[in-house]
Amino acid sequence: MNPSCRIEVLIPDFNGDEAALNTVLDAQPDVLNHNTETIARLYRRVRPDAHYRQSLTLLRRAAERRDREGRGMLTKSGIMVGLGETFDEVVELMKDLRAASCDIMTIGQYLQPHARRLPVERYVTPEEFDRWREIGIQMGFKHVESSPLTRSSYHARQQAKAIRVRRKISRGVSRCTPVRPTRPVWFSELFRIAHIRAYLRSSAANSL
Repeated sequence: MNPSCRIEVLIPDFNGDEAALNTVLDAQPDVLNHNTETIARLYRRVRPDAHYRQSLTLLRRAAERRDREGRGMLTKSGIMVGLGETFDEVVELMKDLRAASCDIMTIGQYLQPHARRLPVERYVTPEEFDRWREIGIQMGFKHVESSPLTRSSYHARQQAKAIRVRRKISRGVSRCTPVRPTRPVWFSELFRIAHIRAYLRSSAANSL
């Protein structure tokens, strides 16, 4: 294996089984990702078989072991928005993740995969995604990937690289130009097109 490879693992909550979590941590991944998926209020509807606090406990346990052992591992979690949450409820979730020492957060737009899944309550604007990113960085997240197209491992390589660069700069090891914003200039137009396509698909389905 190339020694420069970085490994990110995406794990379930293991029903709260700490031994199962430790088995994963024994493998020394570079990034441990466990998605909280949604805000606490919507868990019963969105994740009926999971528990919000159990997810936070898993992330906290991973971070605590990392800190005890002096590892460089990062913890990460993500959510989908557009399921009925408010802007401020997402901010509260972000606070909970930071309290669990979560390093990286991803926020993306939920899209209904088929008719029997939960419907989209609303399409969140790019400006709201940008604001969540700003708030997250102010809270102390090392990286926040927040955009309509973001998914759990979206730009994962760039995230890890940007964090490593910032760590080197903070230690005075190297200097570089600032990391460019994640969202390209054409993003708003792409988001508008995605909205139109989603609307047309919904209209076609309702007419059947």
